[in-house]
Amino acid sequence: MAMGEQSDDTRAVSGQPGVSRFHALRVWPAVLLLVTMVATRFVPSMIEDGPPTLWMVAAFGPLLCSALVLVWWLVASRARWQERLIGLAGVVVGVCGTMILSDQSMRGPATMLITVPMGMAAFGLAALFCSGVLSFRRTFLTVLLAVCGFGFSTLLRADGMWGNNTMGLHWRWQESAEEHLLAFREQAPEGSAGELPPGDHAAALLSPEWPAFRGAYRSGSQRGTRLATDWATKPPEQLWKIPVGPAWSSFVVAGDLLFTQEQRGPMESVVCYDARSGQEVWSQQVESRFSDPLGGPGPRATPTLAEGQLFVMGAQGYLMRLEAETGRTVWKQDLREVAARQPPTWGFASSPLITDGVVIVHAGGAGDQGLLGFDTETGQLRWSAASGDHSYSSPCLCQFAGVPLVAMLTNEGVTLHDPATGSQKLRYDWAIAGYRVLQPRLVNGNSLLVPTGMGSGTRLVRITQTGDSLIAEDLWTSRDLKPDFNDFVVAQGYLYGFDGAIFTCIDLDNGERRWKGGRYGKGQVLLLEDSGLLLIASEYGDVVLVKADPSAHSELAKFRAIEGKTWNHPVVVGDRLYLRNAEEAACFRLPLAEPAAQADSAPAPAGSAQPL
Repeated sequence: MAMGEQSDDTRAVSGQPGVSRFHALRVWPAVLLLVTMVATRFVPSMIEDGPPTLWMVAAFGPLLCSALVLVWWLVASRARWQERLIGLAGVVVGVCGTMILSDQSMRGPATMLITVPMGMAAFGLAALFCSGVLSFRRTFLTVLLAVCGFGFSTLLRADGMWGNNTMGLHWRWQESAEEHLLAFREQAPEGSAGELPPGDHAAALLSPEWPAFRGAYRSGSQRGTRLATDWATKPPEQLWKIPVGPAWSSFVVAGDLLFTQEQRGPMESVVCYDARSGQEVWSQQVESRFSDPLGGPGPRATPTLAEGQLFVMGAQGYLMRLEAETGRTVWKQDLREVAARQPPTWGFASSPLITDGVVIVHAGGAGDQGLLGFDTETGQLRWSAASGDHSYSSPCLCQFAGVPLVAMLTNEGVTLHDPATGSQKLRYDWAIAGYRVLQPRLVNGNSLLVPTGMGSGTRLVRITQTGDSLIAEDLWTSRDLKPDFNDFVVAQGYLYGFDGAIFTCIDLDNGERRWKGGRYGKGQVLLLEDSGLLLIASEYGDVVLVKADPSAHSELAKFRAIEGKTWNHPVVVGDRLYLRNAEEAACFRLPLAEPAAQADSAPAPAGSAQPL
């Protein structure tokens, strides 16, 4: 450039030659916002005893900081107005273009959690590094890197959220677990399914070993065998492993028949497997698909075996009775019509309770349409009762002074009902703004454990009878056990479960912590009562054996059982462990203790004599 010539960037301003119209950017607000963005994303997961709304900081904090980065650029960056408008236009085009081109799973929560924060972080960082470039080049580079940050989401797909509030991400071109299952089924040879294994299935179905969600009493307790704990020398033996459709359902077991629920493309499926081989025996399908961006697709509830029949609840609200041996549909009800409501945020999740000819589920409809009781033979509505409008818990049967009552845990608290008529015998108010997932648990014959996660804790409530009325009295509330959707078990006067994502032991007498240790993510626990052991299915697919000992956390054995996010409840029948998640299912033979120790084991109570 010749002496005396000026570039466009250094032309006169107000008649002053050689003075640039560009200014170095004011960077400290952007630095503060980017640091805050990182802190709000990761710090909440490090706080073990935060308030119930802490997860909202991790979910919405980075999004808010992203918006404030744009405000900084428009209001306080010292960029020229042309730059500010070009930057705003680039952000809008980048977000809109990404939304158009992204996989469906990357829209909604993934946009708030991944796409927008990633793009605006790139925008902020580029602006910082180019703050001293006194030309339109800095605007061009800032917009370019922002578009690249937004656009990276077009390469991804999401399969829901993990327990630590991070999205499960995969490359978009990778085959999903559900696509793998559908391809696997298409390649299966003709006649590879549809035959019952030999045996007296009618007798087994009348007395199932594991008839319902978390067992006969929904207590997550198994009896009848003693297991060896030295898995180093006697490891569990894998008997089979198969792909399954996405769902958060568990298994129910009757002899050699294994039942669960799955999503298979547009069809919600109830599937019967041969428990010995994992081979499919039959499947019954209904055209229905529920999916939410956080939990993913598929059913949430677990089937129930009763009276030789199978009762199932779909995520969209289809309640069905099926013939357990054939899968034939006997009757079907749609809770959306009966309760006049749409599925809640994470779908209908109530595993059916069957008692005295009534199948009971929670629907959460307005007025008295909260808890519904249907006739097991005809499927007709027998009764309905008010019981909270939001719950992912399941009704369970409790005996108070020899009187059976149905306990239902919802966002409003706990209600107790007459199982024959649905009439409300007690309403215990403990409202929360969020959700409840777990089961209330009767202990000591007259007290209810009321679990509430996300910072609220667990409460023990004594129930007493005065005349014809039931009275509730608070005994203690402990914030040392804050289970989210991770159930707990009770053994010898102690509670064992998840305080957030860390396993813990709580004294039932006073709610005080005895120990805390073992990071298994948002997993599930099963009590092996005769063995004095806790079998934990970790969120990562590990199976962990922990001693049921209130004095200390003692991990005895561990092995990787299945791959993928595992929120489903494990099942142990005899020496067989059945475990599944949204991708695969497996069966393992667990090593038994020596025969002398086995002789001391009490037999499991008959399934036909237990309330379901």
